[in-house]
Amino acid sequence: MKSLRAKDLQDKPVDELEGMLLRAQADLYQLRRDLVFRKVSDISSVRVRRHDIARIKTVLTQKSKEASA
Repeated sequence: MKSLRAKDLQDKPVDELEGMLLRAQADLYQLRRDLVFRKVSDISSVRVRRHDIARIKTVLTQKSKEASA
C-alpha cells in the first residue's frame, strides 16, 4: 500500500479529504478485523493506514484554521 503525502493532500478540496478520511477509517477497521481472523498477516499495513489517517486529519485541521483566520 502506498503512503499518502501531505503535499498531495493539501491540493485537494475539503469535501474530498473528508471522503478519503471515511474510506481510510473503514479500511482500517476492515484490516484490523481481518488480522483478528488471521486473513491478513501484514501487520505493517495497519501502521501505514493509521499514519495516512493522521495526515488527512492534520491537513483538514490546517485548512479549517486557514478558513477561520
